[in-house]
Amino acid sequence: MRRLLVLLLLPLAACLPGGEREVLRLSGQTMGTQYHIIAIGEDLDEVALGVQLETVLADVDSKMSNWNPESEISRFSASQDTSPQPVSPELAHVIQGAAQVHTQSEGMFDVTLGPLIELWGFGARQAEDPVPSEAEIAKALTRVGQSRLLRLDPEFPSLAKEMPEVEVNVAAIAKGYGIDAVAAMLHDAGIENYMVEIGGDLVTRGQNDKGQPWRIGIETPEPGSQNNVQRIIALSGLGMASSGDYRNFFERDGRRYSHLLDPTTGRPVTHATTSATVLAENAMMADAWATAMLVLGRQRGLAVAERHGVAVFFISRDRQADGQSYILDESSAFTALTKTD
Repeated sequence: MRRLLVLLLLPLAACLPGGEREVLRLSGQTMGTQYHIIAIGEDLDEVALGVQLETVLADVDSKMSNWNPESEISRFSASQDTSPQPVSPELAHVIQGAAQVHTQSEGMFDVTLGPLIELWGFGARQAEDPVPSEAEIAKALTRVGQSRLLRLDPEFPSLAKEMPEVEVNVAAIAKGYGIDAVAAMLHDAGIENYMVEIGGDLVTRGQNDKGQPWRIGIETPEPGSQNNVQRIIALSGLGMASSGDYRNFFERDGRRYSHLLDPTTGRPVTHATTSATVLAENAMMADAWATAMLVLGRQRGLAVAERHGVAVFFISRDRQADGQSYILDESSAFTALTKTD
């Protein structure tokens, strides 16, 4: 669950002082969540941009949505064919990004976790007994592993499964890709100042209505909290995504089970890290790395971040404290990108 970023934006008028630049706001539903777009420019055509926006989002849904049984990724997952299947350049791009993060995160980002997600009751259907047995976990793990996806000839994008039962779920990277696709549409329309947000992940360019970098808040991971801000980031020209464990979990017999699963064990992670926020050159990579970093946890994640130049900010529970308090830490790349905050 990704609804962790609090947008700190001042109310926007229909036209900025001087009447030269307009502010356009668009919002709606996509990919099972909400989108919010703010565009600043001259002579903005709300109707035309709205049509283009819906076209872009519909195209992303038709390729990436695991909730749409007719989407390209759903049809690939449902197929029992293990021979190479042609895929769109857009889906190939997403799979390539997922493979990069998978490798660099020591396997902690994996788009084949569907069987485990369902088994633990965090998928489309809720399990009657959310705590699976060792035998059930072992069986699900036989269908999990991103190495079971074979990407062939990049000039003729195709994808193959090592075994028929392998499924692919790109939800942890597709929202970011959708954000980038919308941002590209705005750029092509000549708009140089905008923010695109889908389900808490976002990308910004240029400046806000005050002529300043966009200001985005990282939410404090308090259960039930909606507006507590841990830190404010001045953001322009970057993608930003957060992942947290405090809204999608269940408790059984006094134990807390997070929706974040370790692909190597098939079980929810048990470390104390509760939130990871990533800045990247685009929203797609920020989206994927936020999930990977939260699964890795603060200590292991910082080592990976320093090795690969990932800009990440961690919030972890302080298990030594009597009350609820947090340990904050960040990679050197995150410090460098936010030093003027």
